[in-house]
Amino acid sequence: MLRFDNAPKKATNLSLNSKVLEVARELGMNVSQTVDALLTKEVERRYWEGWNERNKEAIEAYNARIRRDGIWGAQHRTFAGSLGDGRDTPDPRPDLKPAPTKRKVA
Repeated sequence: MLRFDNAPKKATNLSLNSKVLEVARELGMNVSQTVDALLTKEVERRYWEGWNERNKEAIEAYNARIRRDGIWGAQHRTFAGSLGDGRDTPDPRPDLKPAPTKRKVA
């Protein structure tokens, strides 16, 4: 699991577009904080993208097993009946599905 909170800061030199940097400063932006937040999001995105790729076969096998066998204990569940048991079969109790709600327009 990726955890970046409470990590110490490290001074780093970056080359940034001078006009963007100028406008960012005029807007009162904390460039260090902004770059840190955006870099964190990109690192997390790439990490999980790689994780999904490395685990693709296991995820596909698990999903195939759930489609084939269903979710363990689902037949005994007394809640969330409309969710079914995970298998690719029609819902045996379509009458339990919630009715659509009407939204008020302001």
